[in-house]
Amino acid sequence: MKIMHVDASAKRERSNSRALSRYFLERLRDEGVDIEVDYLDVTVDTPPHVNEAFAIATYTPPHERTPAMKATLAASDALCKRLLDADALVFAMPMYNWSMPSAFKAFIDSITRTGLTYVNAEDGHIEGQLARQKLLFITTRGADVRAGTPYASMDALTPALKAAFGFLGVAEPCFVDAQPLQFSDHAARLDALERAHAELDAMAANWAHPMKPAPAAAFEMNDDAMALNQE
Repeated sequence: MKIMHVDASAKRERSNSRALSRYFLERLRDEGVDIEVDYLDVTVDTPPHVNEAFAIATYTPPHERTPAMKATLAASDALCKRLLDADALVFAMPMYNWSMPSAFKAFIDSITRTGLTYVNAEDGHIEGQLARQKLLFITTRGADVRAGTPYASMDALTPALKAAFGFLGVAEPCFVDAQPLQFSDHAARLDALERAHAELDAMAANWAHPMKPAPAAAFEMNDDAMALNQE
């Protein structure tokens, strides 16, 4: 299984989302899955933010693009190829101020490409090209904003990720959300990480043995959120 693994936390060794994504890959190996990892740290290799040249080039038909346009799109073309070549995608990130880190938003902007990761069908509808890939989002949130909590309505991360990758053809992305990790006591943090580890264990077993049903909790789309730099 070829996995594209993307980390998006501004933190390094203190990052919970990075640690959880590494844990998941280790559990896959423990389950006997032969994995090849294509790794990208978007905080180090951040895709360029969209500018006028990119916006013009990406919507210019390929046969009409100038050498300068092709050069502008070269890095995005390469990222799209890596995404399309993968069998599975593991994206790990903290929630910053209720949504995704800006480096991961730049990644989404770079890989949302007409004619590559989505195409316009003859009848006018959009066909995303990532329908065959498994997708797991591993997120960390400082506050507890699950249903019934005071901040339950403030999760802008989960719907944004679902929308972005649903457009690209991913019908059922999986989420494992660890929270609360900052605005809580020590016991609550430990419980949050234990829940995340248990869900990742179940997810790894399901990826390794797809005919074996995993616990429903591993596939719940949780409504959770956090604030800046709190993962």
